Amino acid sequence: MRVIDEQGKNLGIFSKQEALKLAQEKELDLVLVAEKADPPVAKIIDFHKFLYQQKRKEKEAKKKAKKSTVKDLKISLFMADNDKNRFVKKAQEFLNEGFQVKFNLVLKGRQKERKKEAVELLKDLASRIENAKIVKEPKVEGHVARMILASEK
Repeated sequence: MRVIDEQGKNLGIFSKQEALKLAQEKELDLVLVAEKADPPVAKIIDFHKFLYQQKRKEKEAKKKAKKSTVKDLKISLFMADNDKNRFVKKAQEFLNEGFQVKFNLVLKGRQKERKKEAVELLKDLASRIENAKIVKEPKVEGHVARMILASEK
């Protein structure tokens, strides 16, 4: 097995017993880092320090992972142009921050007969938003019309 010391310097290829003996002389642990490599790689290091470093790496990876949170915007079928512009502006802000935007349009009472108009309104809102792609096409599910947008970036 290939052995690496605590400074990261390659010591060469040793047998398992020789590597263990070398680690005991330095009063450290022998940790198998890459088991499937040819030859396997082991590191002479304090095991608790190794565990701490692994946890830090995982924590950093979680921080860098992109969160794809969906922001909901509830709209109605009969909105004034100013309200439409307000929702377009808010959706644009969410998309610029890296979120997805879900538009929910609840049809109540006699509005349930105007499903085509609901889909057209959602498509109109999508066309007004810059750099947006439709993730989930406008569709009426029961009495709710939904559409999900994401940034094209």
